[in-house]
Amino acid sequence: MSATFSSLTFRNYRLWFAGALVANVGTWMQRVAQDWLVLTQLTEDSGVAVGITTALQFAPTLVLSAWAGLLADRFDRRKLLVLTQVAQGLLAAGLGVLVLGGHAELWHVYVFAGLLGCVTAIDGPVRQTFVAELVPAGRLSNAVGLNSASFNAARLIGPGVAGLLIAAIGTGWVFVLNAVTFAATIVSLVLMRRADLYPMPHAKRAKGQIREGVAYVRNRTDIVVIMVVVGVVSTFGLNFQLTSALMARLEFGRGAQEYGILGSVLAIGSLTGALLAARRDRPRVRLVIGAAFAFGVTTGVMALMPTYLTFALACIPVGLASLTMMTAANSAIQMSTDPAMRGRVMALYMMVFLGATPVGSPIVGWIGETFGARWSIGVGSISALVVSVGAAWWARRHWNVRVRYHVTSRPHVEVVHLGLPGEPATAAGERRAGTAPARVGAQEVADQQHAA
Repeated sequence: MSATFSSLTFRNYRLWFAGALVANVGTWMQRVAQDWLVLTQLTEDSGVAVGITTALQFAPTLVLSAWAGLLADRFDRRKLLVLTQVAQGLLAAGLGVLVLGGHAELWHVYVFAGLLGCVTAIDGPVRQTFVAELVPAGRLSNAVGLNSASFNAARLIGPGVAGLLIAAIGTGWVFVLNAVTFAATIVSLVLMRRADLYPMPHAKRAKGQIREGVAYVRNRTDIVVIMVVVGVVSTFGLNFQLTSALMARLEFGRGAQEYGILGSVLAIGSLTGALLAARRDRPRVRLVIGAAFAFGVTTGVMALMPTYLTFALACIPVGLASLTMMTAANSAIQMSTDPAMRGRVMALYMMVFLGATPVGSPIVGWIGETFGARWSIGVGSISALVVSVGAAWWARRHWNVRVRYHVTSRPHVEVVHLGLPGEPATAAGERRAGTAPARVGAQEVADQQHAA
């Protein structure tokens, strides 16, 4: 089997991959149906209402993630995942019944979004760390990349299918179908062979374990840089559900099917990025920063596209850049973190990554309503460029690297690692911002050397 799919040689991971793919298709179907329900049936094209719904779905991450990470470090991750999958299925079914019965109101959607957010806040850190138990340590980067490939293959299928189903049978049945898909993940977890797992150490019960995780992250400048970059981009740039709905509905005058297609086209680039990520042995901080820069460039281009077709095509490089950033950040943190601390560190990362959405979504929705749908994308482009340039500047001052940005016909970032005193300078490499992320190097000590 090729290096790209090497983790699939392990039976437990194959089961996980297949179950997650089915469930992820359902999840993307529900996301599209939920936003379309709010935008077209429960409000009169209110971007703010869609933003609030998204915010409520991710707000619990800010409150619960630290405790969820501690759960992931202390308890059986497989059993925790079974519980979270059951809970998500019941919530999807409940919302579906309300819609089918004609009783759904906007506040109902808000409540279900908040409850789902509570469950996913627990599910996220457990899910992220459980992957490390399915493959040997040397395959972790590949497994994380294939996880992203599964998620984005579902993203390629789910929104388009959702658009067709909404037009054919309505949003209520889409929620019900999503509830059924969670059975696939539950079955895959039950069928796994415990003897074939690669168990990670569990943290023993003790006082101050959450503070211990915060202190660990605070002393790792490479992780802090990743969190800052991903947090800013996530806040203002990773609001594709909202911005695509606004563009499809308000800018191009299209319906649910065309809105769903935009999500699927975006996933073409994301899936490509995920498969490329699966081939990398050890992603670095430099890749995260460079991908954020690429995201800023590509979203800026996308915001200016004059027609629905050109906008859809511009989604592809945006998907590639965003997925590269997210996968590199996830892998770089997991592979450089003490296994006994990994759940708490990933929980803090998820708090920044997903917790930024409740802050950004209402703001982006308001910008879209006030200044136009294109500016809801433009603000993400500007913020990504600012934070990537700022992170590169910080790396130059603190990590002994030289950074040069080029914005000619071949926009890219060129980085030269100057080395420690007495060492020769080495080129960290360059890549076009529009096609693949640039790399920004760093020189740290111990684990930070490997991660940067």
